[in-house]
Amino acid sequence: MKYRIIMAAAGAILMTQSALARTVEVEVHGMTCAFCVDSLERKFRKMDSVSDVEISLKLKKIRLQTEPGKPTVDTIRKTVLDAGFTPVKVEEVAE
Repeated sequence: MKYRIIMAAAGAILMTQSALARTVEVEVHGMTCAFCVDSLERKFRKMDSVSDVEISLKLKKIRLQTEPGKPTVDTIRKTVLDAGFTPVKVEEVAE
């Protein structure tokens, strides 16, 4: 019985967290090496509203887990531009 209660509580917490998060994918031009990836990753990890950053050099994409509505698309674009890269496409992805 205790096991069922614990599992139900854990499931509710995970569902609540996923409902409170959004996934944003950014296509980036100009990323050519591991230093590029590191530079972008450091910039996004500094943001309080970003909980996770995954960057694929091969796909030239950044995948962010963020709070709903934060950071804004404009803020994401500006962050990529300030790092010296070109944000081609920024879109929210349904999980």
